[in-house]
Amino acid sequence: MTDREPPRRRVPGPARPDRSAGRRRPGPGAHPSRRPGPPRPAAARGIRLGSPRPRLRLIGFALTLVMLVFVVRLLQVQAVDASAYAAKAQQNRYVVHTLAAQRGEITDRTGVALATSVDAYDITADPTLFTREQLKVDDAPEQAAALLAPILGTDQAELVRKLRPKDSKLRYVRLATRQTPQVWRQIKDLRTALAAKAETDSSTVNVLGGVLAEPSSKRVYPNGDLAAGILGWVNADGKGGGGIEQQLNDELAGEDGKIRYAQSGGLQVPTVGSTETPAVPGSDIELTIDRDIQWAAQDAIAEQVEKSEADRGYVIVQDTRTGEILAMANSPGFDPNDLTTADATAMGNAALQDAFEPGSTAKVMSMAAVLEENVATPQTHVVVPNRLHRGDRLFQDDIDHPTWYLTLNGVLAKSSNIGTILATGQLGRTQAEANRVLHKYLRAFGIGGYTGLGFPGETQGILAPPEQWSTSQQYTIPFGQGVSINAMQAASVYSTIANGGMRVEPTLVRGTKGPDGRFTPAPEPDRTRVVSEKTARTLARMLESVVDDEEGTGTKARIPGYRVAGKTGTANRVDPDTGKYRGYTSSFAGFAPADKPRVTVYCAIQNATKGSYFGGQICGPVYKQVMEFALKTLQVPPTGAGPARLPVTFKP
Repeated sequence: MTDREPPRRRVPGPARPDRSAGRRRPGPGAHPSRRPGPPRPAAARGIRLGSPRPRLRLIGFALTLVMLVFVVRLLQVQAVDASAYAAKAQQNRYVVHTLAAQRGEITDRTGVALATSVDAYDITADPTLFTREQLKVDDAPEQAAALLAPILGTDQAELVRKLRPKDSKLRYVRLATRQTPQVWRQIKDLRTALAAKAETDSSTVNVLGGVLAEPSSKRVYPNGDLAAGILGWVNADGKGGGGIEQQLNDELAGEDGKIRYAQSGGLQVPTVGSTETPAVPGSDIELTIDRDIQWAAQDAIAEQVEKSEADRGYVIVQDTRTGEILAMANSPGFDPNDLTTADATAMGNAALQDAFEPGSTAKVMSMAAVLEENVATPQTHVVVPNRLHRGDRLFQDDIDHPTWYLTLNGVLAKSSNIGTILATGQLGRTQAEANRVLHKYLRAFGIGGYTGLGFPGETQGILAPPEQWSTSQQYTIPFGQGVSINAMQAASVYSTIANGGMRVEPTLVRGTKGPDGRFTPAPEPDRTRVVSEKTARTLARMLESVVDDEEGTGTKARIPGYRVAGKTGTANRVDPDTGKYRGYTSSFAGFAPADKPRVTVYCAIQNATKGSYFGGQICGPVYKQVMEFALKTLQVPPTGAGPARLPVTFKP
């Protein structure tokens, strides 16, 4: 038996489309249509992405445009407008400026400032910032100069010349130096106002945009003309132009520094940074001068020069023990704060720079030689005629007189020229030998050589070798004619006698104080034995007779309570303009107290034309006024003992 296959079950498939749509409906007897089965699920459809090529083409095109712009710009900068951009680049670069060092002070011995420095500014400009290319106007220099001239007190045409230099590439000019902070503030305020107005008004141009300032300092002398001859001044370049300012300029000036920074349009760019080498301040200089004594000396000599209608005068005050100069006054003087009003002939230090014949104040050196060589004593008799014939001349004293019977002390007290010639003639067996001996002592006292101060313009005077002395000089030099000295040399002679015959080189500087505040004393001055202490003491007593004895020529120099040693001088004066004798040099030199010397004062007046011209009459009172003030200032007690009163005359 054959097994039959079971009947297959139809599984309904997906619905087929009705193809009979639109056909005629079947009639009776037609096969029935199949029943539709359940619907099949629709297959999921995927998202198709667009092609990336169009977008890449767009980005590439944009980048190409950007690169093309850069290339075009690069060609413009490097080729087409290269010179214009190079010029603009010059406005933005690194610049180097000097940082001025603070100049050291000059003070007196007590620390009082005689010369100091205050903050100031150098007004500068960049001429390239005043061109038409920068400001779009042709007259920017003229406009700027018109605004600046009244503020700076400078000629307007000169400012225009600086702001429009011949060198069109010049980047730096100095319009004014050492201006006060108030001046720079006024310029800044005006510049700011112009800049603000230019922002709102297109017709306004800030013509001061290229005006700058550099920190500087200005030298100030708080006491005006006090000690101006000693201090000197500072010139337009900031360097010492005379006096201590010139002599010690290196110590005072310090070392300038430098600063390097980026600038744009004449102004510093703060974000770029800078490099700086700081300036090293100068050292302070402490002088031996006492400001109060200097004032007293200057006041006294100025008053007498004016009263006598003289050409000039000088006073020196010196400490006899140390050689320190306590005052050095000149008249006329000048104010170093304002050199525009100064007389050029008065801008030096005449007390060191004038060479003149000292006259009778030099007789103390002749007497020192006579005493030291033991050829005479203060009591030695000297018969002084009214006239004395020596060589080719007939010599006389300052007044006609009958024959005087004087002691050697009397010769000095009455300042006899004839008596001095007779005394110094005993220094050698021949006149030539006497000349050599006297010359030796004059040189030992410092005549014919520099004082040791090293002061600018100082003269060493004139002292010819003895073999070159003329027939008249060998007789005039003993009483102070035919030889030239300066005032400091003359003062030093009397300080040597006051110091027991020991010459101490004069000093004007006590020491220096560096930037670290450390004080360095000046080197000790040289000391030289000129005459013995015995000779010096004898001379001191003889010099007392000049002031104390009624026969003396220096009675106007007496100081109550003090023993005073001094000597008058009246010499024929050589006119520096003609080289011939005209007028007189009047002088007085001395020290006090005579028995215990502390202070030396020397006074000289040149060419007094009104009143007396005798040294004792016009310089004696100056000596007294200055010496009294110095003794009180230094608190030197009055003398206890009376004067020596050596004999002046003798009975034949």
